[in-house]
Amino acid sequence: MTAPTPDPDLLYTEAEDDLRTAVRALLTDRCDPATVLAGLESATAYDAGLWRALGTDIGTAGLLVPEAFGGAGASAREAAVVLEELGRSVAPVPYLTSAVIAVTALLGCDGELPDVARLLTGLAEGRTVAVLALPLPTAPGGTYPSRVHADARGALSGRITSVADAAAAQILLVPADGPEGPALYAVDTTDAGVRYDPVTPLDLTRPLGHLTLEGAAGRPLATGERARAAVGQALLTGAGLLASEQLGIAEWCLAETVRHTTERKQFGRAVGSFQALKHRLAALWLDVASARAAARNAADALATDSPDAPVAVAVAQAYCAPVAVRAAEECIQLHGGIGMTWEHPAHLFLKRAKSDEIALGAPGRHRETLAELVALPAP
Repeated sequence: MTAPTPDPDLLYTEAEDDLRTAVRALLTDRCDPATVLAGLESATAYDAGLWRALGTDIGTAGLLVPEAFGGAGASAREAAVVLEELGRSVAPVPYLTSAVIAVTALLGCDGELPDVARLLTGLAEGRTVAVLALPLPTAPGGTYPSRVHADARGALSGRITSVADAAAAQILLVPADGPEGPALYAVDTTDAGVRYDPVTPLDLTRPLGHLTLEGAAGRPLATGERARAAVGQALLTGAGLLASEQLGIAEWCLAETVRHTTERKQFGRAVGSFQALKHRLAALWLDVASARAAARNAADALATDSPDAPVAVAVAQAYCAPVAVRAAEECIQLHGGIGMTWEHPAHLFLKRAKSDEIALGAPGRHRETLAELVALPAP
């Protein structure tokens, strides 16, 4: 008889609170809304200095990397705390794509391979940025998401659209169809066979671009079922922890809206004292509280390698994505005219929320996945 699965502990630990304090202090100092807006106006959305401070100085880049490779050996719960704070500041850094998704993909490969060990060490130190070369909307589950063909020499050819943060990367982790089936390759972005074409994304703080590989030299990291499992786990972990970023977006929007409505006066009263606005903000608070539970549950399930992790991730994405969008929409509307201006940062959060809503699977896709996982098909 199998032992029952223990109930997840969704409360933050002291270590997680300390990590939050350090990350929030850095982002408050280096990534306030005015700084983010200035970066967008200068067309330098990716902040390399902030990434060094966050990833290397504080050490968040190596949270998920085992100590054997120079990382912290922490879990998805700690990474989720970092993503909450990054969502609160819409920070233009490749944390989700590199420190979460790429690291998880590499952890699914053979750690005794020199290339895998070297890449994990570089990622842990924050001196290397790697991205999984797949379109941003790619959802976990389904068939092996390969758009690239590899020949017997490891030369890769194909086109991958809408890859997030590839502009900041030194290494591409490329899922491909190799001579022996599914495979995962590492490719240097400086390779002559790699072409990157930037596109203008909705969310300017997370750059997108199309990758074209024409005989690019690939170094094999995993093949067959191992490659399939590594990519699948990376997408699942990314989707699960993206919910924490969406939670951070919603929390900032709620807090900023409450602040504004308590300070803005109309007819001699704070507009937040009007009953209609009270009801809207109370309903939004309940949504955010529920989103926190869903996001924390997904992070805990991933951290403990729970067999229910796919269910927890599907629930978190199906719920948190719409909450983040609604919180951002309410933030803009309840700020009145100023909320519609470029100078106010509310539009940054709406654009990130809308971009996150389709990243790693839209809510409808996750609801379909959840229905299959719990054997509750649609009518």
